[in-house]
Amino acid sequence: MRIFTVIGARPQFIKASVVSKAIQGEGGVTETIVHTGQHFDSNMSDVFFGQLGIPRPTHQLDIHGGSHGAMTGRMLEQLEFLMLQEKPDRVMVYGDTNSTLAGALAAAKLNIPVAHVEAGLRSFNMRMPEEINRILTDQVSDVLFCPTDAAVNNLQNEGFSNKTAAIEKVGDVMQDAALLFAKKAAPPSGFDVPGDFILATLHRAENTDDPDRLENIVAALNEIHASDIPVVLPLHPRTKAAIEKYGLKLNVFLIDPVGYFEMVWLLDHCRLVLTDSGGVQKEAYFFSKPCVTMREQTEWVELIDAGVNMLAGACKQLIEAGVQSKITESVVASGDMYGGGQASSRIVRSLIDHSSRVSGLG
Repeated sequence: MRIFTVIGARPQFIKASVVSKAIQGEGGVTETIVHTGQHFDSNMSDVFFGQLGIPRPTHQLDIHGGSHGAMTGRMLEQLEFLMLQEKPDRVMVYGDTNSTLAGALAAAKLNIPVAHVEAGLRSFNMRMPEEINRILTDQVSDVLFCPTDAAVNNLQNEGFSNKTAAIEKVGDVMQDAALLFAKKAAPPSGFDVPGDFILATLHRAENTDDPDRLENIVAALNEIHASDIPVVLPLHPRTKAAIEKYGLKLNVFLIDPVGYFEMVWLLDHCRLVLTDSGGVQKEAYFFSKPCVTMREQTEWVELIDAGVNMLAGACKQLIEAGVQSKITESVVASGDMYGGGQASSRIVRSLIDHSSRVSGLG
């Protein structure tokens, strides 16, 4: 079986690393990895391949910048060309980026089966490009690998039970990665924040592209840093550009973007996580840390239901109150919620089973 894997952004590198390891452990399965170039900064991209042991991409497209439509269109064109060249048995995509959608659409138009890892997630906010990407990707996939019961329920509510696509709850590959790589964690170079700290991440377009939201979040971060526990923020390139554009000043501990091992170390040693990322909400839970999310919705509703995460939006008062409330709470992560670190092996076994049935060998 020949698998054609499309990745392009930091979270996808991490997810693909553990699934690729599982693929390498199976005979008769080969993988071609294509990096679209969506994350092009070396600290956001190249370092992950070296750290995580992912095979270097067979193809690197170097597509980044421009509007969502322009980026997705360029990816679609080049991925279609490569799929015709490589002739894979299946295309595998991860998450909800432009790379995800482009890979899924290119494959579907060529009648190549598509497997979607992290299928069924919904924020129910159609203003988020990620929501559009994940919905459309699910619609053209024939195998839907869901990380949670909520994701399965979302697909069933959308009528997927009456379609031919296979819905499989496999768990979350990010938990596989957290468990696998925790022992390799290391502090960022030159990191010298004493004692307790809050780990913050800020990069989502709905926050960085809106000057009012960004100003409120920056004000909250500055206030928390000045009056409570130091805030450490690995500064995403998009955020840095937006802060400069709007003339804002961040008075927190700023560090360069970090590799996954450094991020794991920060998650393991912080007191609380303050984020607008989807993946970091889960990673906080994997390392038993409370989380305050600077969004109005989240696709990881089970964390809200469990009381380990809260939504604060871009409201300065809610962000500050959330930190004050959550920072004293203890979180005990359960292996049951996200599959206990076995998602990758379940995915690969399922792909082999599907391949056998299609070829008439099963």
